[in-house]
Amino acid sequence: MNPYDSSLRFLFDDADIRGECVVLDNAIGEITSVHGYSGSIKQLLGEFASAAVLISNNLKYKGKIVLQARAGGPVELVMVECTSDLEIRGIARGNLDAEATTPLDLLADGQLAITIERDGGQRYQGIVALESTTLAGALENYFLQSEQLHTRFWLTAQQGRAAGMMLQQLPAQLQPQAAARLDQWKTACILADTITSAELVELPPATLLHRLFHETPVRLFEPAPIIFNCSCSRERSLNALLLLPETEQVDLLADEGAITLHCDMCGTDYRFVQSDIPTLAENGRVH
Repeated sequence: MNPYDSSLRFLFDDADIRGECVVLDNAIGEITSVHGYSGSIKQLLGEFASAAVLISNNLKYKGKIVLQARAGGPVELVMVECTSDLEIRGIARGNLDAEATTPLDLLADGQLAITIERDGGQRYQGIVALESTTLAGALENYFLQSEQLHTRFWLTAQQGRAAGMMLQQLPAQLQPQAAARLDQWKTACILADTITSAELVELPPATLLHRLFHETPVRLFEPAPIIFNCSCSRERSLNALLLLPETEQVDLLADEGAITLHCDMCGTDYRFVQSDIPTLAENGRVH
């Protein structure tokens, strides 16, 4: 398995703390190559993608996490989806040439939304204002408000890769004493704070965790591969086309001879001629 497109979960053996470490290489390259994004927007997408994978750890069933920010600034939308199978896709909209010293400034006065969608079932969404200067800070505020859990994020995107790490305090099991729990949490965060952005993107997750926590018993789980995969399809595109009034379908076919639907997420074009559209193929209205 490519360690640079994988997610690694871990647990502290003597503390009620869990974590996850992720590095994205080819997967983030697929997302950022679809459009001519500026360096700052690539950084935003990379951090959002890393965070979406880390948050997907909360999924206990088939479904997906959607992490998105909407704003009225130069960038109107940044959105990344991650499924329970660790398939990701994402997009940014707005001024795609925009740059900023602090990329999150491109989403000024924005809101961050985390949506959990269960396949064929419930949908839950939480929203928090983007008041922090970093995505990691905004996510920490979100988890503190919504789940009352101590959660820390370390996120970066550089050198064509994106990476992140998350620590989260679990309900008391191993250590019931509040003071001792707090001390363990602070110690884990102090160690994690020594990480550099370069180490996050350059080191395989297992190597990184050993470097950070080699004096603390940490149990590693099997790494899980992450891939870019868009959920668009010819069938879905046709279903969307069939929602248009038949007169509009006729006009589009008359003008171009075919109707082409474009997926902004992956750049795929789906081309439909008259014989592909059931109602028009039957009545032969377009020639």
